[in-house]
Amino acid sequence: MKDQETPENKNTLKIREQLYRLMISQLFYDGYHSVAVELTSLVRADPPCPPSDRLINIFKQANQIEQSKESNLFDDLPCGLDLEFETEGSTLAPEPASYETAYVTSHKLACRAGCFSGDGQLVATGSMDASIKILDVDRMLAKSAPEDMEPGREQQAHPVIRTLYDHTDEVTYLEFHPKDQILASGSRDHTVKLFDISKASVKKAHKVLSDCVPVRCIAFHPTGDYMAVGTEHNVLRVYDVHTAQCFVSAIPSQQHNSAITCVRYANSAKVYATGSIDGSIKLWDGVSGRCINTFTDAHDGAEICSVFFTKNGKYLLSSGQDSLVKLWELSTSRCLIAYTGAGTTGKQEHQTQAIFNHTEDYVLFPDEATTSLCAWNSRNASRCHLMSLGHNGPVRHIVHSPTHSAFLTCSDDYRARFWVRRTTNH
Repeated sequence: MKDQETPENKNTLKIREQLYRLMISQLFYDGYHSVAVELTSLVRADPPCPPSDRLINIFKQANQIEQSKESNLFDDLPCGLDLEFETEGSTLAPEPASYETAYVTSHKLACRAGCFSGDGQLVATGSMDASIKILDVDRMLAKSAPEDMEPGREQQAHPVIRTLYDHTDEVTYLEFHPKDQILASGSRDHTVKLFDISKASVKKAHKVLSDCVPVRCIAFHPTGDYMAVGTEHNVLRVYDVHTAQCFVSAIPSQQHNSAITCVRYANSAKVYATGSIDGSIKLWDGVSGRCINTFTDAHDGAEICSVFFTKNGKYLLSSGQDSLVKLWELSTSRCLIAYTGAGTTGKQEHQTQAIFNHTEDYVLFPDEATTSLCAWNSRNASRCHLMSLGHNGPVRHIVHSPTHSAFLTCSDDYRARFWVRRTTNH
């Protein structure tokens, strides 16, 4: 006789399904790929399970709190990407394929750099023509929906609110200060310049950090007091933003062997990461400046294009000129997930970035040959729909808003495109 379907039975089935998913994730994590795949097929696990050691951690905690009836293992779930915790499909952010171009701005030469301010209200773009534009996000949105604009305000509400001409060569990287109204720019003219954008008349930098080689990448320390600078030289510089004093690691053997292509701080500031033409990714102690880990040949020897920490600091997302995107677990130095499928129509020639969306539900990567956007579910690497980015040249920079469903693409076709998912409030 078949058991009647009761709430208790339903709950047991749900718990059993969750247990199976944990088992599959643990098997993937421990390297038993074929067993995990077989079990996935047997229990029909859907969506696919990411590699995770959550099961063994739950088991450890259960042993410790066996006598305590008040503890709850599922309190205080972290935000952002954490493979130890399942996310309901209904809570995922909108897929990138639902975004559309809201505004296009043009430079006189290739657009190579872009960034959002921390509050998501400003965008900056930089070009080979040495110019920098700062644009207001709300004004770009208004321009894309002119029917909502008050009559006579068309010119007054122009999205470009500043244009800066203080570099003498290509602007290679841009970043807003995490706390103050300051924009930092790195350039092939061997300088990093800081602009006080709170002043409407600003045209020139109020502070300049000079180097002897072209600057490739910059990153503010989360406090805004320091800045890491990667150049064509193999040694990373860290500057005191207030005094312009420069610090470098005292141990030459810890340095990269070639130019530094990307640098990024973790939100905690306890660690920062660099990538290089030499194919390695290095992790550095945020206080002492010592190298604490090196992923040699992180992309099978290919040049490293980008590194990004997750919000919780547990993982590092990297991309290389092999067109692969990888998620590294920092506690074990292991590549947990490889996001594949980009670059299938030709070898990637230029640098671009792999990034998270603002909720870390998705990983985004521009496919160079097809000028389309590859997007994956960040937890299980399942591919989302491809979408054309509308550019007539390679996308050289992509950055997502930290607060909204919006991103910016910068291309060799001289243009920067601002993409947004149309909703009632953004």
